[in-house]
Amino acid sequence: MRLPLPQFSAQNRPANHIAEVIETATTEFLSQCLEPDDLSFPVMPPFGSWVKAIDEESDNLIYAVVYHATTSPIDTVHRARALGMSLSELREQQPQIFAMLRTEFRSAIVGYRAGGNKKNGATGGTIYQHLPPRPPQIHQAVYACDTKEIIDFSEGLDFLRTLLQVGSAPVDALTAAAIREIYQLRKADRTWLVQAGRMLSLLLKDDYDRLRVILSQIHL
Repeated sequence: MRLPLPQFSAQNRPANHIAEVIETATTEFLSQCLEPDDLSFPVMPPFGSWVKAIDEESDNLIYAVVYHATTSPIDTVHRARALGMSLSELREQQPQIFAMLRTEFRSAIVGYRAGGNKKNGATGGTIYQHLPPRPPQIHQAVYACDTKEIIDFSEGLDFLRTLLQVGSAPVDALTAAAIREIYQLRKADRTWLVQAGRMLSLLLKDDYDRLRVILSQIHL
């Protein structure tokens, strides 16, 4: 039996509304991707991509970085099995497959904007690069961050300390992925990248091997 995630029609929600919070904690939250209207799998957000959710009680806009994503059956008793079909063949012969799977992702909280705009999550409010007083609550909408928000947030670099402390993630790869996206959005701003490298050097306490590995993964 299909147990759909409660959601608005895709026609009535913003394009960057990609998921909903289904589990929350002080340092991170788990989200389930919203189901598309057609026979296809939900789009899994990339590793190291930036997302946001609003804590409606405080009106804080919470920023986070995706560090783990999975697609699995809704039925936790039975595992998915190989069918040897292309996506087009699945749509024709096994369309129920798309209703039996869910895509979820975990995001590490890296900061927040105090008094974020409830309607679109942009404009106004002071940005803080530390954990918010509380995380987003269950069933809050999760949005993909736009370019301006990511650039504004990355004016400070204290969030790198948080990424390097995410206990359940490959932290070096996660840090590199987050920096890489910012570097690309900033159109290869080398001055910013040098500042990020200096901050990493301080945080890693001159562990040059780790620093080299992280920086080697940053490219356009």
